[in-house]
Amino acid sequence: MLKDILLQDYPNGEKFAIALSPMDDITTREYRTICKRYGADVLFTEFVSSDALIRDVEKSYQKISFSKEERPVGIQIFGSTESALVQAAQRVEELNPDFIDINWGCPMKKIAGKGAGSGILADIPKMLSITKAVVKSVKLPVSVKTRISYDDNSTPITDFAEALQDCGIQLLSIHGRTKQQMYRGNADWTLIGKVKENPRINIPIFGNGDINTVEKFMEYKKRYALDGILIGRHAVGNPYFFMHCKQAIMGKEITPITVKEKVSVCKEHLHTICDNMGESRAMVMMKKFYSRYFLAIQDFKPYKLELMEAKTIEEIDFILSEISSNLA
Repeated sequence: MLKDILLQDYPNGEKFAIALSPMDDITTREYRTICKRYGADVLFTEFVSSDALIRDVEKSYQKISFSKEERPVGIQIFGSTESALVQAAQRVEELNPDFIDINWGCPMKKIAGKGAGSGILADIPKMLSITKAVVKSVKLPVSVKTRISYDDNSTPITDFAEALQDCGIQLLSIHGRTKQQMYRGNADWTLIGKVKENPRINIPIFGNGDINTVEKFMEYKKRYALDGILIGRHAVGNPYFFMHCKQAIMGKEITPITVKEKVSVCKEHLHTICDNMGESRAMVMMKKFYSRYFLAIQDFKPYKLELMEAKTIEEIDFILSEISSNLA
């Protein structure tokens, strides 16, 4: 069973998982490896289009390549038709991840607007039909990541979580916002908690949304008694958050992260992307991370401007070394 692979042993015999949420152009193989080293129990790849996989688009296959060190790892796919998702799931199965995750949660217009991602929440019967077909088409475990509903007036997750389980999925991850909310407002975990409380639900339930402090992580873990918590935006440039959450669970003192360590990890991230994807790709992708790696570091702003304007890896390395020397 998938839960035996995903849920890790914690103190007092507890089974639990701290997971890295799938994020486009963020949860690359390079960054997943770093997060794993700092304590992420479960990793998800970036989400990839089922249509692109069927067409053998090389970039999409690059996004879902993984190493054995990342396990347990799930490959997330999205699409709006049964035939495409079934074929994509079968392609993914050949890569032998630990599980296949269906993205019924992305709210972005380019995805949800075409009936994929959380756009499917406007048609629950279709979502269930496609999910069941995907489960039947592969031998690997299948999971689903979704939202609490399409909008405030639509069918809530509490009304169809059991039906998803009946489709044969082995993990349900729920983001505490509606599709219409996008990423606005606060994530509402009450419905996630009610799904977990349902005595007929026997698959693991993971919660997601707005976990941005160790204190909140611990509070929600206790309040909702979920099987796992997904860390999304707060993990960007902050892989140490997984370690800190684990330390909190185990009652250990939280280890502060020095500027020198942040610089070292940032450099590692930059260079592994450069090695695997090329310098120009690394320069573009890392611009999403610099501010996050050095969030709340006093006097970082001038260096941020230099990092964003740098033209070569050598320039970036020099600036990062300056940060290590001058802001430590």
